Amino acid sequence: MSVVWNGFTDYLHDFLFGIYPYICMGVFVIGSLIRFDRDQYTWRSGSSQMLRAKQLRWGSNLFHYSILFLFFGHFFGLLTPHWAYEWAIAPADKQLVAVTAGGIAGAVCFVGLSLLLHRRLYDARIRRTSTYADTFILLLLWVQLTLGLVTLPFSLGHSDGLAMLKLSGWAQAIVTFQGGAADLIRGLDLPYLVHLVLGMTLFLVTPFTRLVHIFSAPVWYLFRSWQVVRVRGGSTARPGPVQRPGLAPVPAPVLADQRPRVPAE
Repeated sequence: MSVVWNGFTDYLHDFLFGIYPYICMGVFVIGSLIRFDRDQYTWRSGSSQMLRAKQLRWGSNLFHYSILFLFFGHFFGLLTPHWAYEWAIAPADKQLVAVTAGGIAGAVCFVGLSLLLHRRLYDARIRRTSTYADTFILLLLWVQLTLGLVTLPFSLGHSDGLAMLKLSGWAQAIVTFQGGAADLIRGLDLPYLVHLVLGMTLFLVTPFTRLVHIFSAPVWYLFRSWQVVRVRGGSTARPGPVQRPGLAPVPAPVLADQRPRVPAE
């Protein structure tokens, strides 16, 4: 029985960390392109800022700024080769910096996301305007963030930085299409593995949820030219009716009190 179980767990590990990442990346890229091409009117975040705006302001700002820090921290931390920074910082010191900075950003993100989730679940008006996908993606992000915070004590337990090197080696092997990537993280603690699976699942569900709005960040707005909407101190004249070319002008309707009076005989 143990042989069967060990064979099943080995196969599941190879699938989740050797095949599943490419499924997620394929669905993420192709699904996002198809949705943008076919359903552009759904390419939005579904704002509900008119309801409980104060809680939204706090939760949204805390969540978005910290999640961007965490995303780029994971991106560069996992995909930067060891040889690119070994001359400047040791793996153990890099892991300590990552745990400290990631722990602070993760705590801030947890507070912001909890505010958004509470607002989404416990406000009756917002709940009625929310879809199942909206609630699902917030719950998935909350669980993923919680797992990320759970991994911090395990990272401190591996003070030599070996766990970080294994994770970065796996990520770099995946993006460079190298074989045997799943073997690089075999034997890691379970919170790390579940955190990786949920992280890949976020990419898998992105084309079907409101997460697609991350591609539509209005960065161009910072660099566009000024638009004059109204001259300061001036007034705007109301435009008259527009005459279609080639047609005779249509006489204005005559009101009853403006009709000429005919004298009685």
